[in-house]
Amino acid sequence: MRNKIYLLMLLAASAVLPARAQQEVQFSQYVFNGLTVNPAYAGYRGDGYLNATFRKQWVDFPGAPTTGVISFDGLPGWAENEKVGLGIQALWDKSGPQEYMSVAGSYAYRIPLNESGSRRLNLGFNVSVAQYSVTGNSLQLTDPNDPYAPTGKISTFKPDASFGVYYYTPSFYAGASVLQLFSQTLDNTVYVAGHARDYMVIKRTRHVYFTTGGMINIDEHLRLKPSIMIKEDFNGPTNVDLNLFALISDQIWIGGSYRSSVPLLNKEKLQDGLRRANAASAMVEYFASDRIRIGYSYDFAISGIANYQSGSHEISIGLLFPRKQNGDRIISPRYF
Repeated sequence: MRNKIYLLMLLAASAVLPARAQQEVQFSQYVFNGLTVNPAYAGYRGDGYLNATFRKQWVDFPGAPTTGVISFDGLPGWAENEKVGLGIQALWDKSGPQEYMSVAGSYAYRIPLNESGSRRLNLGFNVSVAQYSVTGNSLQLTDPNDPYAPTGKISTFKPDASFGVYYYTPSFYAGASVLQLFSQTLDNTVYVAGHARDYMVIKRTRHVYFTTGGMINIDEHLRLKPSIMIKEDFNGPTNVDLNLFALISDQIWIGGSYRSSVPLLNKEKLQDGLRRANAASAMVEYFASDRIRIGYSYDFAISGIANYQSGSHEISIGLLFPRKQNGDRIISPRYF
């Protein structure tokens, strides 16, 4: 049984876009919502924060990924000295006939490292449950009479967990996390007519992330925010994101990122000749008020797939909900 769209996706991903072959969803605007890559980020902003992001990847490419995420995190009222952060995140990802949906709850213990609490070390984890699905009606079969081929949507549910650490000051941050901790031991098999068909669902793999960045004050109207993220799954190429943003008058972020792979580890089984260049992104984030952020990014593919699609679009919105305990105080800026 073969799915032509699915095979085309896999070939493109593994041959020219190694980041996608790692099978972990990545948003270009993750730099404005660290909860997507690190559960220890929960509660960082101090107030309640609602974020929603929608991504349409490789426009005009058949079966290209479509992804959405919505999350909320903040500090519970019972948390003494703001030492506990909580978060919840729902994610949906569809590629060709395959679909992945998950819900994760995060807990972060926030250790203050100075009297004001502006410098902290956060330890966090999340637990999640995911639904892996495949839609049989989207499959193109070499044998139309295959008795094991699904005719509708079939799915399976799997639990998982992630762990992370996150350190920040008003002008610097660094974090490390491990996502999909138990993916190597979980059985992602789905059953069709009583027979196991584990190859029909992409198996998500364990990933390690390292992120760091800072704020550089140029003058009262301009700040620069450089950052870097390294993503590793110990099987595919090591991926690196380089980001640089300018904050103008504390209201508009303008910047971009460059995504590539680097030969960081010696991986004997890795295919030779993979292209390192992946994509570049241009982004703009606008603060409509001190509580509302609206963002857009456009990704330019700079790999072999560039001639077969029209780029990737991503839009996001963030809403800040001040804690009642803080009254009508001025909201402190959070740059990470």
